[in-house]
Amino acid sequence: MSSSPILEAKSLSKQFSLGGEVLQVIRDVSFSLMPATSLSIRGESGCGKTTLLNLLARIEQADKGQLLWGDQWMRCDCPATRAEVSSRSSFLGVVYQAYYLVPELDVLENVILAARISGNLDLKVTERAYHLLEQMGVGDKARQIPGKLSGGERQRVAIARALINQPKVLLADEPTGNLDERTGEDVMNLLLHSCSEEGASLILVTHNPAFAQATDRQLFLSEGQMNEV
Repeated sequence: MSSSPILEAKSLSKQFSLGGEVLQVIRDVSFSLMPATSLSIRGESGCGKTTLLNLLARIEQADKGQLLWGDQWMRCDCPATRAEVSSRSSFLGVVYQAYYLVPELDVLENVILAARISGNLDLKVTERAYHLLEQMGVGDKARQIPGKLSGGERQRVAIARALINQPKVLLADEPTGNLDERTGEDVMNLLLHSCSEEGASLILVTHNPAFAQATDRQLFLSEGQMNEV
């Protein structure tokens, strides 16, 4: 395993203005993620966990800080460059609490969509999509639309979509938040196993202490600052 981080954040900060007041959501957050490892981030609701993931994905612009993707350092106090946007789909995969599947597309098309957006669509991608759906236990749902799936099945499809481009890092934002306890456990085990099989590193945001303990490293976000658990 490489001794260099696959992702690293340095002094990330983000504030918002609300009703004339300044709210410091992320305050000089620094941490690193090694290749093929998992890391969890816990914290109270509204503490900035999702904002932090958006900063790591360069979806939101930070007020200050730097970010490393692989061997590429970038400033985060400016909009993402065209090159950063282009590399994002191959470097990062994202799993959201609300699934965000396209309702008009069937399951297979939803998974392939991420490859289509990144310009990687070919026969091998279709084969990989089928393979991932089989791994997720929803291979028989490939031609169904998301509206006919259970919540657990939708999240399994979302994980397959996040992995289709073979990302180096997977960001998972409360991936079991909309699921019952048993289904959530099944999905979490599948997520951890899939990342291990794919050799992808995982940053997991979760409220669940047991899920957090299942990762290699645990962090806690409080009052905008990151602490080791």
